[in-house]
Parts: sequence; structure tokens; C-alpha cells
Amino acid sequence: MSRTRSLWIAMALALLVALLVQAAPAGAGTANILRAKTMVGVPQAFTGSTNATLIRGIPGGGIPWTVGRSRVRLTVNGHLIVKVHGLVLASGDLAGTNPVGSFRAIVSCLTADATVANVTTDAFPATTGAATDGGGTARFEGDVLLPDPCIAPIVLVTSPTGAWFASTGG
Repeated sequence: MSRTRSLWIAMALALLVALLVQAAPAGAGTANILRAKTMVGVPQAFTGSTNATLIRGIPGGGIPWTVGRSRVRLTVNGHLIVKVHGLVLASGDLAGTNPVGSFRAIVSCLTADATVANVTTDAFPATTGAATDGGGTARFEGDVLLPDPCIAPIVLVTSPTGAWFASTGG
């Protein structure tokens, strides 16, 4: 086989590989629909369960909470990663501590017919104690079943019973 012919075959194979890679989009289903580097703890005005304090039907925790570092990533295929550090009470006798041993996450979406769809994760462990000693640290990674489409998603970290302590935003 001549050197020129070998070069042509190698170039044709390279072109074929490039076309195949373009036909299968890289990261299909893994594009982010939400990525947040901050969350906000529940402020006083959102505590309790009156209609004025609900976010998409989800009540705020009973007293204010604050959160230190946080990260949230949600992909179009429903892969969710939530990391919080220092998610602790902001007021009261236990201010600066987390008394709750597990959290949940809720992904809240608006659907195509403008209804709210809230998807809740299983409980995941959270460290208790003072934020200065690592209290309020938790991590969740898993898949949730999102509605299609999931419009304007919000991710909330909640108590095991579903009252929110922190929400995406800042």
C-alpha cells in the first residue's frame, strides 16, 4: 500500500470519527439546568407555615436559619448534587448550631401547564453541633425524577418533614 493511500485512509477514518462524535452530543442529558454557588437560609419572614411564607407550597423552618458555603448542581436528566457547610440556626438558644441529624432536598419545578411539581429526595446525614465544629455540613448526590419540562427550578434543603432551611438564591 502506498504512503499516499495510507494517509488518505487515515484522514478518512479521522473524519468518520469526528462525524460520529458530533452525532452523539457530548454529555447528552448532563447539561446543567441549575448551578448555584450560594444558598440563602430561611429568614424570619419565611418561618412558619402561613400562606405568606410558603415557597411553592413549602413552609419555612420554625425559626431563621443561616448557611455558610454551599453548592448545588442539577442536570437535565435529574442528577442532583447538594453540598452545604454551616447550615445552622440563626437565632434562639441554639443559634450557630444544627440540632437536626438529617436533611432532605426538594427540587421544585414549574410544569408546562404552570403547576408546581416538588420532588423530594431521601433523607441524607447532616452533622449536628456548632458550625465552628463542622455542624450543619451535609452532602447529597443522587437522581430525582424531574417533570418534563422542569421550568425555573429551585432547590431547597429541608428538615426530614419538609420545612425548608436553605434555598438556592442569594
